[in-house]
Amino acid sequence: MIEEHIDIPTSDGSMNTFITHPEEDGPFPVVLFYMDAPGKREELHDMARRIGTAGYYVVLPNLYYRDVREFNLGMPGATRERMFELMGHLSNQMVCEDTQAMFDFIESQSSARSGNTGCVGYCMSGPFVFAAAAAFPDRITASASFHGVKLYSDDPESPHHDAHKIKGEMYFGCAEHDSLAPPSMIDPLTEHLTQTGINARVEWYPECDHGFVFPQREGLYNKAASERHYERLFAMFKRNL
Repeated sequence: MIEEHIDIPTSDGSMNTFITHPEEDGPFPVVLFYMDAPGKREELHDMARRIGTAGYYVVLPNLYYRDVREFNLGMPGATRERMFELMGHLSNQMVCEDTQAMFDFIESQSSARSGNTGCVGYCMSGPFVFAAAAAFPDRITASASFHGVKLYSDDPESPHHDAHKIKGEMYFGCAEHDSLAPPSMIDPLTEHLTQTGINARVEWYPECDHGFVFPQREGLYNKAASERHYERLFAMFKRNL
């Protein structure tokens, strides 16, 4: 496997990014990996590597780059208060601008295949993936949100308002026990998606909590459910990329 840490230029600065892909038989379909709130870290690098070994060019940016070069809750001095502050500085529009910067970068990479692209986001990035799928309907053909937050609300910026623009396949993996994404949010989202008629699936993961896919999330990680999440991802990518 090839992996590298690079800077992707954006209108707001340099977005430090982890990239991994197989060594041979490229170019490979691209998968954009949007981090969760605790930050870009080795745990996510390992998840990106796993996706990459299945035959994909995986791009994992630090979405907090406008504020900090590096942040994760495992760092000395990193606090949840700072994490929430950084989260609050992001918007769907900003991440869509970052997505365009990633697309621009990919065009110059011989190992990255142009055309159909996949994306996956976790927790805080659930709405970012949702928004990006609508903002780039001709490019993003497979997208997934796992225990995503803020997917459906009265906020004018809620990504569900643009769901009808999505042309690709969209998947939502939801934890049964998740105070940040409860049935009161997911049920109306499901109904809205049905009304739009887009190719979307909402699936509940029984007996799971928010963060169930992350191996280092002590007390929350659910190995069987996490493996199912990879199964759903790889099947969707195979169908669409």
